[in-house]
Amino acid sequence: MQWQLKWQLKLPMPSAEIDDATLDLVFGALADPVRRAILNRLGGQDLLVTELAAPFEISLQAVSRHIQVLVRAGLVTQQRTGRISRCRLDPGPILAASLWLNRYSRYWQSRADTLALWLDSLSPRGR
Repeated sequence: MQWQLKWQLKLPMPSAEIDDATLDLVFGALADPVRRAILNRLGGQDLLVTELAAPFEISLQAVSRHIQVLVRAGLVTQQRTGRISRCRLDPGPILAASLWLNRYSRYWQSRADTLALWLDSLSPRGR
């Protein structure tokens, strides 16, 4: 049996088209470890900016700038009351990015399955 491995990238699009600009903002926001840590801290709870900033060894102003990047990406919503600002995780953009990435996961999984079948055909047991 002869196997041919094709490395052409033919990925199905999810039913809802994901906006490139949104993906750029989400992946840009997720590229920084401080912003990822902020998202982890938010989890399923609302936190004040000062609470979010507590574990970091950077200024409150620097944490606020990171939060603004997350807000622009749609990953965090802020509610301001006077000088107090509460932050909440919005998982929607992460879901959109996950759906986009999942297309590639399915592609590589199918390639790994094909490779496994080919390798199995080469083994003495497979003959």
